[in-house]
Amino acid sequence: MIKARFIHFIWPLVLLSAFTLVKEMDSYRRVDNRSFGEGERLEYKIHVGLLNAGRSTMHISDMIYQLNDRPCFKIDVTGKTVGMFDFFIRVRDQWGSYLDTTAILPHKFYRNIEEGRYRKYEVVDFDHDLDTAIVSKLDKHTRRLKEQIGYKVPNNTQDLVSGYYYMRTIDYSQVEEGDTLTVPAFFDDENYDFKTRFIGRDVIKTKLGKVRALELSPVMPENSIFDGGDAIRIWLSDDQNKIPLKVKAKMFVGAVEIDITDSYNLKAPLARID
Repeated sequence: MIKARFIHFIWPLVLLSAFTLVKEMDSYRRVDNRSFGEGERLEYKIHVGLLNAGRSTMHISDMIYQLNDRPCFKIDVTGKTVGMFDFFIRVRDQWGSYLDTTAILPHKFYRNIEEGRYRKYEVVDFDHDLDTAIVSKLDKHTRRLKEQIGYKVPNNTQDLVSGYYYMRTIDYSQVEEGDTLTVPAFFDDENYDFKTRFIGRDVIKTKLGKVRALELSPVMPENSIFDGGDAIRIWLSDDQNKIPLKVKAKMFVGAVEIDITDSYNLKAPLARID
């Protein structure tokens, strides 16, 4: 049986899987972003073999928000179970980030996790001048503040959501096959160096047609969830958008796949092959 929290493990790893290391700077960096903007929406199907297990969306708000006197995208990522998985597991997860439109860095991250009887609600506020993260843990019943803890984080640290969008600004024409990309990130009260290996280029079939793709594989440590060091493969569109098209994850309990089903308000046409 699939573990009750499989979406909680899979989707954050997708988001963390293809970051790249950035140089330390004394002030906010400027990142050239031509890949995404307000109103973009991506939709996915999660399945185990032939069984439809869940749905996921990634959505950028139509509005620009102001946090710390900086303009920000508001991004929400949701995941939920469907069908018989919803009956046995019932997952309703939401991750979100307020992402600096110029620096492509998070100012605030939040997650609302509801998986079976498990609940977790928290907010993380980032200060990139002081390189700190303030984690506010909320009561699982009232969602009122229960505990607040400060952490020191590396320069230009990403969260689960913001790191994915930063990944989309990378120029992969400058990355060689076999190269490993690394980025500092903060999750679950810890700093991590996440690494991803660039496999190469491919063409894959999707609901949106045949699309040219970039193939990557996170460098996985030994764990009890995924089967092997190359357990996860990710395909991004090989175009200006660089949206995730497909994910394959080999788990000890079975193979899980995530496939794109629809996209809205992309910056550029997908790299379809007729």
